[in-house]
Amino acid sequence: MATTAQHDPRIARRAIIAATTGNALEFYDFVTYAYFAIQIGRAFFPSNNGFLSLMASLATFGAGFVARPVGAWVIGGYADRHGRKKAMFLSMTMMGMGIITLALTPGYATIGIAAPIIAITARLCQGFALGGEVGAATTYMLEAVPPHRRGWASSWQNSSQMLAFTAGALVGFLLSLVMNEDQLGSYGWRIALLIGTSIMPFALAIRSTLPEFPGHHDEPLSEAEEITATPKGFVRIAILGMLMIGSGTTVTYIFLYMATYAQNTLHMPAWVGMAGDLANNGAGLVTAIVGGWLSDKVGRRPAMIWPQLAFLILIMPLFSWFLAAPTPAGFMVVNVILSGLGTMPFSAAFTSVSESMPRKMRSRAFAVVYTIPVMVMGSTTQLVLTWLLKITGQPIVLAWYLAAIAVVGLVAMALMPESAPHCIRRQSSKARALATGPAAS
Repeated sequence: MATTAQHDPRIARRAIIAATTGNALEFYDFVTYAYFAIQIGRAFFPSNNGFLSLMASLATFGAGFVARPVGAWVIGGYADRHGRKKAMFLSMTMMGMGIITLALTPGYATIGIAAPIIAITARLCQGFALGGEVGAATTYMLEAVPPHRRGWASSWQNSSQMLAFTAGALVGFLLSLVMNEDQLGSYGWRIALLIGTSIMPFALAIRSTLPEFPGHHDEPLSEAEEITATPKGFVRIAILGMLMIGSGTTVTYIFLYMATYAQNTLHMPAWVGMAGDLANNGAGLVTAIVGGWLSDKVGRRPAMIWPQLAFLILIMPLFSWFLAAPTPAGFMVVNVILSGLGTMPFSAAFTSVSESMPRKMRSRAFAVVYTIPVMVMGSTTQLVLTWLLKITGQPIVLAWYLAAIAVVGLVAMALMPESAPHCIRRQSSKARALATGPAAS
């Protein structure tokens, strides 16, 4: 059993804040870069061909994804050997340095070929740091709260993404209102990135006050950790975790694509697409927290499986209804219902995977399991979706793609063993009662 000090409510609150600020900065940076990809491309990769400039910018953005598994292995291993707090401090510092370097690097017109080299290096640094951040921060948060609060704590990782998406879109929107295209390309995108780093002093200050938890490696294995104590069990949980996280990542990126879908595919006004993004974020923010809370009450598996099943069942009917006569109101309804349901299962999923990993390697293991599907699906989902819409010419293909991904996630959730400690103990008690009942009679 964990020590009382480790589960001090004040420490738990600080741990949640410390973990989610890093997550929020990651996704704020993501949405800001995506919003200003054209301007960043012109600054670092000038070309007479605007398409080539944009593709170079997006490739630089993608470099951050490639570096994540490396950071997961290196910084995650550091966290397991030397402590979660030290790794969290290191990853946040590197993350901030990467963002600041990118924001302050002069463009190609000023320093020539050094500009894109520095930009790519900065993105690699960010990706490396983010890969380690997710393991160290998630593990620290998990170990700082009592077992019956782990789902709720993990839900803030999910909900902080939604807050960051909203903040990034809002900053980009406001800057576009007060600046012309030249100003946005010259320094507007730099301001947007630097605004995100303003959270760093607060985040580092919070992390510096957190205690390290010594001795947790010496505690007896939990019921969930016993599954991964064998190589076969570990591989099973890792594969199921990757499938669940890959499914959740894909759903997230599809809903981030909805603004583009509304404008390019359905030819709806830009404000409809932007409003859809806000609807997605708002619904996901609420249901992520509800899903985490629910997993603490009923167990990880029910909190994953039933919302995911409802999500899968409603995808085709809702899209068929909406696409029969597209309206802004219908677009909002589809976004709110499906984004809300699609986000809900993954607070439980993150908790299930992380609490099942052996403590002596939990940071590295969870970080690797998380970053590999994020790298693969995060860098390809919107490209694949754009291609499918182009070659089929059918708007409903987005719904079919979403449904196929939901099936993958649902199967993995159904195969995932229960990891909530109180649910495992309850199941064990019932099994013992059934086993001894006939003998007692």
